[in-house]
Amino acid sequence: MLTADDPLPIRPERVLIAGVTGSGKTTLAARIGEAWRLRHVEIDALFHGPNWTPRPEFLDDVQSFAAEDRWVTEWQYTSKGTDEILPPRAQLVVWLDYPYRVVRWRLVRRTLARGILRTPLWNGNVEKPIWRMLNGDPEENILLWQTNTLHKWGERMPEVVERFPHLTIVRLRHPRQTEAWLRAQDPAGVSIAPPKRRSRER
Repeated sequence: MLTADDPLPIRPERVLIAGVTGSGKTTLAARIGEAWRLRHVEIDALFHGPNWTPRPEFLDDVQSFAAEDRWVTEWQYTSKGTDEILPPRAQLVVWLDYPYRVVRWRLVRRTLARGILRTPLWNGNVEKPIWRMLNGDPEENILLWQTNTLHKWGERMPEVVERFPHLTIVRLRHPRQTEAWLRAQDPAGVSIAPPKRRSRER
């Protein structure tokens, strides 16, 4: 397992971004996709159909893009079958293993912004009202979901290493490490800039 200071053995063409909800997987995937000219497939957009209904074509769509040569996506929906499709094809996993205070604040900020602005998301869906996202139902309470899955990747990684020995795994423990790692990947030494903030940005 590599750190932010270790060079990559190759420039990967198929990349997974792992991390707890709120760690910034989608933002990082978009930045890597732009910098390395990889197709960024936002996996939430494949899973969520209208009215937040799971799309029956989800795994077929995952299988389809995973068969391509160049892509980056978020490593999610492992219980839905993506583990059988994505890691065998991927070359690199970037694991955002940030402190609790960092991911908590990021998730609270994102949840409030989306709820207040009623931000459009995938396939016509709009974020649920804040009171529904913060109630006691674990299916709707995003903060409770984050708490319950906070240590998921730390517990899973030994199995990932054993099951998929071909994967290069980079573990980044703080956003500052991520920024340093991104700068190191640019051959010109220029930072891979974060996306500009927009009023309705995800």
